[in-house]
This record gives sequence, structure tokens and C-alpha cells, in this order.
Amino acid sequence: MHWILKPFIELTPEELYSILQLRNEVFVVEQNCPYQDCDNKDLYAWHLMGKKEDKLLAYSRLLAPGISYSESSIGRVVSSPATRKTGMGKKLMHESIQQIRNLFQTDTIRIGAQLYLKAFYESFGFVQDGDIYLEDNIPHIIMLRKPN
Repeated sequence: MHWILKPFIELTPEELYSILQLRNEVFVVEQNCPYQDCDNKDLYAWHLMGKKEDKLLAYSRLLAPGISYSESSIGRVVSSPATRKTGMGKKLMHESIQQIRNLFQTDTIRIGAQLYLKAFYESFGFVQDGDIYLEDNIPHIIMLRKPN
């Protein structure tokens, strides 16, 4: 497994296709949730890809402060269904947090999380920061991670 981090402008067409394919596979098809995935934030994001033998297994989108929230943000956190129950999601979040530190020199991160993943994100130091809300008919919460 190796990690690749690129801004949008440096993504190859094949990388962009594999990112959109994985996000579509999980967020649209698996979760049965038609939504507008291409929201223009990809253009300003850093794209973290976890690959093994040129197969995209994990992905997240890292955003600088001021794009989604006043704080930095991690979004579109997804792992391939083939890697479930292997710890891939934890590896992805550890790497995402480290890359936020490197890119934006901050440990303060705000995310919009699906409610069922609350305990998962709490294990990385995130705390709920607001009420439950519906996004694309899926319960979500805002969570915030501050420096220790």
C-alpha cells in the first residue's frame, strides 16, 4: 500500500476516473443515495489516494481552511468495499490527519460525518459540534477535532 497526494491539477485522467468511480460505487450505488458528487470543491482540494498494485483502495479529499468551513476539512472519506474490516478506514484517517498537518500546519479539522460513523471519528479525537441534520436523506453531524 502506498499513499499519493496530489492537487486536482496534477491528477491524471486515470486517477480522476478511479476516484470518481470509487466515490460513485460507495456513496451513490452502495448507499443508494443519488447526490451531486461533483461540487466544485475537488478543483481546490488535495486528493489523497491509497493504492496497491495500481488499484485505488482508499481515498479522501483534503480542503484548506475557508473552502468548506473556516477550519481545514477532510471529506469524501471512502474505502473500497473489498477492503472492509481490514483497518483500511483507520489507516486512511491517520494518513488524512497527518497530511492536513503537513499541508495546512493545523490540527484543527471540521468534518460533516454520517451519523453512523460518529464513534469511528471520535476515535480520532473528533467531537460532535451541532445537531443532527439530513444531507441527501442520510443523518449527518458536524464534528470538530482540535489540537490536544
